Amino acid sequence: MNPHQYSELEIAAVYRAIRERRDMRHFESTPIEPEQLARLIEAAHMGPSVGFMQPWRFIRIMNPQLRQKIHAHVDEERILTAQALGQRSDEFMKLKVEGILACAELLVVGLVDKRESYLFGRRTMPEMDMASASCAIQNLWLAARAEGIGVGWVSLFDPVQLRRLCNMPDGSQPIAILCVGHVKEFYPRPMLETTGWDSRRPLQDIICEDRWDGADNKFLP
Repeated sequence: MNPHQYSELEIAAVYRAIRERRDMRHFESTPIEPEQLARLIEAAHMGPSVGFMQPWRFIRIMNPQLRQKIHAHVDEERILTAQALGQRSDEFMKLKVEGILACAELLVVGLVDKRESYLFGRRTMPEMDMASASCAIQNLWLAARAEGIGVGWVSLFDPVQLRRLCNMPDGSQPIAILCVGHVKEFYPRPMLETTGWDSRRPLQDIICEDRWDGADNKFLP
């Protein structure tokens, strides 16, 4: 037995949170306790980061007028996205893509300014700051699911406009609007799957051996 592994129940709980995490768009207005929100953000802050740069910053949106402005901007981008989708425009417009006005808490996640000074692990791949912040968001998402709290990641925005709305410094980059709150129920499957927008790829389509197009994959049964 591996002396470092968790108990069977703890292992099952980790995999359950991964399996049942959902990008939520439907929320209830019940407030989240400040201590619970702090736990979720602390979970995010425990995320791994390249060169230990910890590039993430979380802005808690408390001003109702600012929340309305963020929602209005996202709705503008929703329409522009629909126009860019061409034949799938009408299908896209029927989707619910955010819960900004309904969720209990709204967080804007951004990358810090002056990130160019961090070279460890980023000299050839500067985008690893984004990868690191994404890991932090996933930590928050899984912790929230374990506590029965829904999270929705909204990316329909212009970073320049959102940075201006949130008074972020030049050089910083907003990467996510997170809707966080209680939900009536979690979707049994990802909403974009149940609505027919797309489906999850089978494992054999996303893993190769030795080369990108390796067909002789012995890893999977």
